[in-house]
Amino acid sequence: MHELTKRILAGDVRGAARAITIIENDYPERSQILQELFPHTGKAKLIGITGSPGAGKSSLVDNLIGYLRSQGLKIGVVAVDPTSPFTGGAILGDRVRMQSHALDRGVFIRSMGTRGSLGGLSRNTRDAVRVLDAYGCDVVLIETVGVGQSELDVMHIADTIAVVLNPGAGDSVQAFKAGIMEIADMFVINKADLPGVEKLQIEVEQMLDLVKHDAAWRPPIIRTISTQNQGLEQLWSAVCEHQSHLENSGEGQARRSKHLQGEVLEIVHDQLFRHMEEKLEKGGYAAAMSEVAQGTRDPYSAAAEMIRLFFPHTP
Repeated sequence: MHELTKRILAGDVRGAARAITIIENDYPERSQILQELFPHTGKAKLIGITGSPGAGKSSLVDNLIGYLRSQGLKIGVVAVDPTSPFTGGAILGDRVRMQSHALDRGVFIRSMGTRGSLGGLSRNTRDAVRVLDAYGCDVVLIETVGVGQSELDVMHIADTIAVVLNPGAGDSVQAFKAGIMEIADMFVINKADLPGVEKLQIEVEQMLDLVKHDAAWRPPIIRTISTQNQGLEQLWSAVCEHQSHLENSGEGQARRSKHLQGEVLEIVHDQLFRHMEEKLEKGGYAAAMSEVAQGTRDPYSAAAEMIRLFFPHTP
């Protein structure tokens, strides 16, 4: 067993931090650590917090951490921030907002850059969440970067997804165009002390009547004022109720099984892509690429030729 695996399972915070760094930078020991940690995962509640920028996700998460710590729970947070175009690292806006928990040994907060991912999450988010699960966190909060209609990747990781809205942010229907309504297990109307709360709630209820009228779980709507710690108890109660629904209905196991199967395909896709890129860099497809660049060959037949090098029986 890798030394870092032992440290993570023993609850060593530095070991968990180091493992996530290894995952982000794709060091050689990444696969071994993740394989060894996998049997020790599946115990944490994985909660996705998503929504448009400015909805108050980070403030909500910050205050929710405080509430959950008062319940004696060990909390992990993976906050996916925009990637700096200059350094390639995360712009640590979320961690700045959560400084009040910096010295709490029962809270582990990690910011990760999107690194080009367009689905609201870093490609390595799932593996970081798995590290925190094995590390012993009771709850892992996954806060997405907040890019509006691309916030769908979180559905492949989290068990419960809370979509955060706020009144006065424009036509709420825009938030539902790309499947946000379908992935939400609950809606949180944050900044509920602002005008327009009733109108927003009616709009959400009307959308639910259309989309979830015959669903086994109808997403509840919770009002919060995170800066005043209002509504956090109701929010956590809704999360626990949804978790019970997942367990009792069997949907939770079905979701996790589907996530794992999809993960296998993602890993295969990623490794094949890297292998082909490496071969391309070494000049393995130089002739075909040169022909395409000169306009003497179409990209479709060139791509088919490259694929046949790996899979000779491909038509």
